[in-house]
Amino acid sequence: MKKLKMGMVGGGSGAFIGAVHRRAAIMDGETELVAGALSSSREKALASGRAWGLSGGRSYGTWQEMLEGELTLPEDERVDFVSIVTPNHVHFPVAYAFAEAGFNVVLDKPMVHDSEQAQKLIEVVEKTGIVFAVTYQYTGYPMVKQARHMVRTGQLGEVRKVIVEYSQGWLATKLEESGAKQAEWRTDPARSGIAGAVGDIGSHAENLVATVTGLEVAELCADLTAFVSGRRLDDDGNLLIRYEGGAKGVMVASQVSTGEENDLRLRVYGTQGGLEWRQEEANHLVFKPAEAPAQVLKRGNEYLSEDARRATRLPPGHPEAFIEAFANVYANVAVTIRARQEGAESDGSREDFPSVYDGARGVHFIEKTVESDRSTEKWTHASWRSSRRSRETV
Repeated sequence: MKKLKMGMVGGGSGAFIGAVHRRAAIMDGETELVAGALSSSREKALASGRAWGLSGGRSYGTWQEMLEGELTLPEDERVDFVSIVTPNHVHFPVAYAFAEAGFNVVLDKPMVHDSEQAQKLIEVVEKTGIVFAVTYQYTGYPMVKQARHMVRTGQLGEVRKVIVEYSQGWLATKLEESGAKQAEWRTDPARSGIAGAVGDIGSHAENLVATVTGLEVAELCADLTAFVSGRRLDDDGNLLIRYEGGAKGVMVASQVSTGEENDLRLRVYGTQGGLEWRQEEANHLVFKPAEAPAQVLKRGNEYLSEDARRATRLPPGHPEAFIEAFANVYANVAVTIRARQEGAESDGSREDFPSVYDGARGVHFIEKTVESDRSTEKWTHASWRSSRRSRETV
């Protein structure tokens, strides 16, 4: 089977997340990296291309050169998709340009800076029919897919309560003044956007809830804080959420929880049972039926749902985790692109990755959270569905 050709924008030598995307994309042997504009600095971009073994003709100094260069190639020699792993402020111009030119896109989160940009991406995706994925990678974990299956098939009954927490401690001090690149751009409004912790990790929390439960935020009440003196964006967020249909939620997104590493956890409670999943123990899912002992479901077993089994590479007892979750997103993107190229019929089961619509809903959530924090009203209306319908009827 001929491998899909991937291009990458950003994520060159020394970039943590770029290396994760590259390794995840090639993990299942369906993709190879053939082109890239790997840094905002021409010199670093070209040096990274050499270090990664890209041919001189397809290691580009800028993303604009990459787009122009790929378009000059015969169609069957161009990249099949581009992965964009830059800081947030670069997401929109790059994603829009490649999408408009007909290239499939995989874009890091949060998708863009504002809902106006998000709507433009929706429109270009709908116009061109390209595959467009947003890497909310926690959706790729097998036990998240199992949780989704159990909630969506009614095994918890009617969902009443959702608690999602994402706690980190890496920004408990003013790390951005130490030369730490990841801290510098994430705490800079010009590059990160209007939110700090809520945009960086709160967007993951929102997406995790939406993926597992299907619940849509109706109203929220947010309290955002920049605990570190002089920091321009929030480093801690606490939200009360009312979901459409009546369920209630609590969300915590903090990057100043000293001592925590990457503690994302989700609890969902229904009329017939509850679920608990924790990213740092990602291979287990705790099911708490109302009238039976709690059960620990484990990744890799035949009793799991089809989606959970498909997302598993190793037998039980051999832990799978972060890069494999990314790889599951890329694997489903690759299968979807290949099916469309071959004109094959699809039942949609492999189009199991966050879409441009998920990305747009996440941007809307960030905006409404910041709006709520700044408002004197107790509750802020935050329904993405109703706001999108309003835009479509204008």
